[in-house]
Amino acid sequence: MPDPIRVDIISDVVCPWCIVGFRQLQQAAEATGIEIETYWHPFELNSDMPPEGENLREHIMRKYGSTPEQSQKARDQLSAIGAPLDIDFQFADDSKIVNTFDAHQLLHWAQEAGKSQDLKLALFDAYFTKGLDVSQHDVLADTAASIGLGRAEALQVLKDQRFAETVRDKESFWTSRGVSGVPTMVFDAKHATSGAQGAETFARVLTHLSQSHGAA
Repeated sequence: MPDPIRVDIISDVVCPWCIVGFRQLQQAAEATGIEIETYWHPFELNSDMPPEGENLREHIMRKYGSTPEQSQKARDQLSAIGAPLDIDFQFADDSKIVNTFDAHQLLHWAQEAGKSQDLKLALFDAYFTKGLDVSQHDVLADTAASIGLGRAEALQVLKDQRFAETVRDKESFWTSRGVSGVPTMVFDAKHATSGAQGAETFARVLTHLSQSHGAA
């Protein structure tokens, strides 16, 4: 049995294309029968986002210069792409973009318990489907508890910021290597893709690497 292919995923929990790309990667792994081993890494799309956050539509319009119509069209497109991937995007007029630094600290803590992927997916669901503010400590702790982690310890991790420096170092590691957008996926520590490339593209990457492993 060949070893699983390592996939490092650099992403943010408020990035819709990150969950889309991950679901496409899952589809590719299932279609090819190739086992993957995923490792999640932090990236903040808006590291300077203030604690109160910003209205999502206004943020997109300001950041990309889009019109309200273009913003709505993009949301509709994402909803259509997400549906067959079992992603229920629930965009609303009051949807907010929020600061995710504390979420990434909690994900690092969850990684030590072998639950970083469980928490990552639960945070995607909390933000995109339930419309929760994933910068709020109560929301983060409740989400951690929902996957079997200790709520009280999660709150303490967030309160004392024990992993703040570690997360900053991790973010710097990837940005220093040219990562400027997410999702970025690094396959087998040598082949990188940027964006949600689609299940077919990911399948080709996995197949190529699997054949390389077999020839090694």
